Amino acid sequence: MSTHYHQHEMKVYGEIKLFSGTGSPELADKISKYLGSPLCGHEVIEFPNENLFIKLDKSARGQDVYVIQHTASPVHRNLMELLITIQTLRLDSAARITAVVPYLAYGRSDKKDQPRVPITARLVADMIEVAGADRYMTLDPHAGQIQGFFSIPGDVLTASHTITEHLKMTIWSQLKDPVVVATDLGFAKKGRNYAADLDTPIAFIEKRRSGNDAKAEALTLIGEVKGRDVLIVDDEVNTGGSIAQAVNIVKQNGAQDIYLAFVHPLLSRDAAERLADLPIKHIITTDSVPIPEEKMKYLQGRITILSVAELLGEVIKRAHEGRSVGEMFNE
Repeated sequence: MSTHYHQHEMKVYGEIKLFSGTGSPELADKISKYLGSPLCGHEVIEFPNENLFIKLDKSARGQDVYVIQHTASPVHRNLMELLITIQTLRLDSAARITAVVPYLAYGRSDKKDQPRVPITARLVADMIEVAGADRYMTLDPHAGQIQGFFSIPGDVLTASHTITEHLKMTIWSQLKDPVVVATDLGFAKKGRNYAADLDTPIAFIEKRRSGNDAKAEALTLIGEVKGRDVLIVDDEVNTGGSIAQAVNIVKQNGAQDIYLAFVHPLLSRDAAERLADLPIKHIITTDSVPIPEEKMKYLQGRITILSVAELLGEVIKRAHEGRSVGEMFNE
């Protein structure tokens, strides 16, 4: 009797059904191949007034559904498409809906750090829940406390292990006295995780923001880089301003070869050209956000894009089967 009940519990959500948003087709395709589960068909129509309309090809009633969609540029189109897809599935009676959001927008708007401002990260979390998501998955949010904005359970993952494993298998042993450099004190804890994984010392750049725009003023380097190869780490590169300042300050302090590693290649405006002009040896990033061809052309030969499909695919599989995700990272 108990065995029968257990089997019923494990299958309560039906089959895995994967849906790809228009923002993440390549990543969704790789996740689909990893799981051996085809992507489900649905129409996404944008009317002349920019309103979106979504229709599923087949019913998802009683199924365990995963909607894969980043919310980087175009942010509001991708976010609305995610929300409308989730609501469509909720109204179609899907048993469980998980929003798989490799990059979550508005991650920097996570607190009231001055009067008369919003906490937009909380609003985005509320919208995902109200649309009908039962769970969420995301990678390397800018601030850890964003997890607390969701009332639904979620898996907040990091691609740092993917990046450090790649480094250890490729160039790390050839570097001269390598040191990890965190781009600011806000990234110090995550930077320390990179340094611990790579068994190397860490240095920090202290900077102060002087306004509400994306610019910041880099001030000082805490730590030793003279005569050493440097790995600058961050969670995302948006305009490339902070990275450019970081590269310049470690160069001024006598660094040798410089490498960059970051998870989310947002590369807004002329960020790709800016990175191409910097005196760096190589860039390591992921496919959490696709890099358009017109930006890739500036970085060809100097960039390695690691896929997060296997990481997300394995977590989807474990979530579906009711198994521990922490075991993947020995936690």
